Amino acid sequence: MSSYYPIMLRLEGKKVVVVGGGNVAERKIKGLLGTGAHITVISPEAGEFIQKLADEKKVTWHERSFDPADAQGADIIFAASNDSKINQLVKDVAGPRQLVTLADDPDSSDFHVPARINRGRLSIAISTGGASPTLARRIRRQLEEQFDPNYGDFLEFLFLKRKWILSHVGDQSLKSKLLTAITGPEFLDSSNREALFQKIYKEMI
Repeated sequence: MSSYYPIMLRLEGKKVVVVGGGNVAERKIKGLLGTGAHITVISPEAGEFIQKLADEKKVTWHERSFDPADAQGADIIFAASNDSKINQLVKDVAGPRQLVTLADDPDSSDFHVPARINRGRLSIAISTGGASPTLARRIRRQLEEQFDPNYGDFLEFLFLKRKWILSHVGDQSLKSKLLTAITGPEFLDSSNREALFQKIYKEMI
């Protein structure tokens, strides 16, 4: 039975440390880009992708082995080196309020990163509790077909229109009906959602 608690973290301005410079570390960093986190990479060597990010000042790369002092001030730490002893050292020196994940030891990790789908504001996470990452990836592929890229624009419409309804519609019953109506499949498939909204709005009032 999994004891994991699902949560969406706002990482903007947070310090995230990634120990390692190989393929696993690269995958973790790719998932962190765009979150606004301050990403620090600790590794004597790194692949071209990480080197390029460092050159572009998108991450800070310390070209050396991990030192316990590197964990200070970090909110989240990814121990993603190819040396299990280093990964365990990272876990051992981390403070009680720091979240650490070990690439080679899920059972000792405080968290794990699920397979996920992003469609603009829509984010869907898939986890099997460590039972089968392969199955999680298969489910992700199935959901990617179900929730195509059109959902990105749809969610942006819903976000903006919800703000308008909440600030401009005083009648609670009408407000509830409009918020429900805009999530309908006709809005998802529409090429002119604003015109459709105005039509439904006029009919309801």
